[in-house]
Amino acid sequence: MISLGKQTVDEILQQGILGQKETKPEERRKFLGTLRERIIVALTQSQVRENGIYLEVEQEMKGNPGSHLLLNGHMSYNEVSKYVKIANKHQVKYTMVTNKEVNTDIGLVLAMDIAIDKEEIYLKKKQGKSIPKVNTPKSKFSLFRKLFKK
Repeated sequence: MISLGKQTVDEILQQGILGQKETKPEERRKFLGTLRERIIVALTQSQVRENGIYLEVEQEMKGNPGSHLLLNGHMSYNEVSKYVKIANKHQVKYTMVTNKEVNTDIGLVLAMDIAIDKEEIYLKKKQGKSIPKVNTPKSKFSLFRKLFKK
């Protein structure tokens, strides 16, 4: 068997036929082409579609200038543009990733080129505004309470 550096002729032929070997292909499909160990923060598609932005994403962009923003290419540009603007503001590179075979539920990933092994990468859903008070009929005693409070 002929060896060319670290690869054999068979390995080079297989690579030419089948493509480059890829570590953890399922994980890469899920996380828009990157590995989980490189992710700083991730949002689902529904979180990206919410009004406003997650401030944590912007804070992580500020704190990690070498990071790269990966956006799900199956989502419309209108849905992801608010994060593109933030990436441009903080000079963070971004890429729209479209995998025609698989559409993951992940909408956005902020990742590094090296493993950082962050334990919790998912942000919790935004908490809604406080629940409006229900109008309840005022009791006769509320007037007396106000008078006696003073």
